[in-house]
Amino acid sequence: MAVKSELTLPITISAGIHIGVIVALALGISFEDKPKHLPQAQSSEPVVQAVVVDQQRINEHAEKLKKQRIEMQRKERERQEELDRQARKAKEEVRKEQERIKQLENQRRIKEQETLKANNAAKAAKLKEAEEKAKAEKAAELRKQKEAERKAAEKKAAEKRKAEEAAAAKKREEERKRKEEAERKRKAEEAERARQEREMAEAMAAEQVALSATRSKQITSEVNKYTAMIKSTIQRNLVVDESMRGKSCQVLIRLAKDGFVTASQTLSGDQVVCRAAKAAINKAGRLPVSSEEDVYNKMKEINLTVSPEFN
Repeated sequence: MAVKSELTLPITISAGIHIGVIVALALGISFEDKPKHLPQAQSSEPVVQAVVVDQQRINEHAEKLKKQRIEMQRKERERQEELDRQARKAKEEVRKEQERIKQLENQRRIKEQETLKANNAAKAAKLKEAEEKAKAEKAAELRKQKEAERKAAEKKAAEKRKAEEAAAAKKREEERKRKEEAERKRKAEEAERARQEREMAEAMAAEQVALSATRSKQITSEVNKYTAMIKSTIQRNLVVDESMRGKSCQVLIRLAKDGFVTASQTLSGDQVVCRAAKAAINKAGRLPVSSEEDVYNKMKEINLTVSPEFN
């Protein structure tokens, strides 16, 4: 409240000065000299003498009185205007002073509010500090409690882990022995199975060799049979003359699975015989071939010697 006491004294003094000025201006109006009455015309002279008064003097006197009246009216107007001006000025100064007082009062209230706000903020800060301190103390106590609980839990966990590790080690040892025994049995069984499979494979291989030899003979026989049939077909389509007697031609023939001649090529021999052989092959178009895959594979490219036969 020290701000309020500092502003009260200057506000009171300023208000008193302005009120005194207004009162003085109001009283000054009555102190002004009132207009003097014009002198009355003497009535002691006889009426007859008024007729002979110089008319010019009367007119001059009247004019003079008129000017005096006008001058007095002008001065009265100026006096009134000055009073009005001073009254307006005093009123404006009073308004400004009131405005200044209002501003000072507002400043005082603002300072009071700021002071109150600062005090409240200080109290709140102090209260918050006390709360933070209590909160910190509580947190520290809680940390200590949790630390103790953590250490107890760690000790219990370590004991449990140690017991579990011992049990696990025992279990691993038992598992290792079990696996060793199982591995020993597996190896023995695998060795026995391998021996049996080896003996069976040897028997099958021997059988396969025998079968392969038999099949090889069959394939050779079939190839020879179809080769003879192909030569016979070529001979049937071969156009011969005496110039070919005792001559031959080596030809290469490529066959499709149905016996169709896909290509033919003369390799060596008499040119006349080779031309006749190629013409005979082309004329036949399709040659005998086995439907068996392994026989056809031996015959799909066949190398023949064509020798003209004479009856």
